[in-house]
Amino acid sequence: MGGVTSSMAAKFAFFPPNPPSYGVEVAAETGKLRLTGVENVKENVEVLKLKTKRGNQVVAAYIKNPTASLTLLYSHGNAADLGQMFELFSELSLHLRVNLIGYDYSGYGRSSGKPSEQNTYYDIEAVYRCLEEQYNVKEQDVILYGQSVGSGPTLELASRLPNLRAVVLHSAIASGLRVMYPVKRTYWFDIYKNVDKISSVKCPVLVIHGTSDDVVKWSHGKQLFDLCKEKYEPLWIKGGNHCDLELYPQYIKHLKKFVSAVEKSPHQGQACVPPQTEKARSSTDVREPARPSTDQREKSRTSMDQREMPKLSVESKDKARASVDKRERTRKSVDGNATEQQIQTEKARNSIDR
Repeated sequence: MGGVTSSMAAKFAFFPPNPPSYGVEVAAETGKLRLTGVENVKENVEVLKLKTKRGNQVVAAYIKNPTASLTLLYSHGNAADLGQMFELFSELSLHLRVNLIGYDYSGYGRSSGKPSEQNTYYDIEAVYRCLEEQYNVKEQDVILYGQSVGSGPTLELASRLPNLRAVVLHSAIASGLRVMYPVKRTYWFDIYKNVDKISSVKCPVLVIHGTSDDVVKWSHGKQLFDLCKEKYEPLWIKGGNHCDLELYPQYIKHLKKFVSAVEKSPHQGQACVPPQTEKARSSTDVREPARPSTDQREKSRTSMDQREMPKLSVESKDKARASVDKRERTRKSVDGNATEQQIQTEKARNSIDR
């Protein structure tokens, strides 16, 4: 029965870019792997092929920041791959002053195998194991970052790491089925049951979500935030959609504040981050029009936005990602068999991610 569930989940949830946006080759001068078809790959980047417990080879890129004390493990969303995400990864490493490792799930980019829920769990485990064994990174120095579908493997791993430093959930899903239907309980055939795992995460959690997200509704982010044990002030980006949150200046500003807070704080237990529950709770109420985002009020944002925006030059990347999304949605819309489950394919595919 589990195999049927996994197959169904793969059909509904996973849409890797085809063809991949990058290549991997061995550099003749160094004998090391490098990315091709990707601009601005500097010497501080190491390209890896990591073997999972299921035998798949996952492609990852490790970006070293010499000033970093923490390492960000980034699980990207759907309809994207490592080549499309690389510019954002580089800028996050630079501006957050962290080492960053990003990877492609099985069947994405140049990673081997087929996409499935279980494979993504093995994929992130292989990447985390690489951080421990190859880069000597300790659990308490790792921040897990999950974007949309990437919130699934992120919370699966986070629920099993008691000494993790922090977690970031970006446009996260409560579960796959909840994206499609307003169900109140968890069913056996659901995928990425994040709503059931979030309470097992012991470290501070930052939730980022757009209030106008038409793919994964803002209510998903709010539900996950409400269930967090170690809440950090969430970021509700007013007017933000599913694939454009990086363009808002408060995104990088709030992320910087969070990373700085967890970096300065102890790594274990309740004392990780100064409690911000009351302020955060009030910010989750969409009935308060002036407070959908936990950054500053709109008027003060304007002046700060002008200073922050040049620091994160993601416009070109986001336009490229948006075009990928449109192509994916167009391609998805032509699919359709006569079963009742697949009548919902268009809605499901749009809903799980871009």
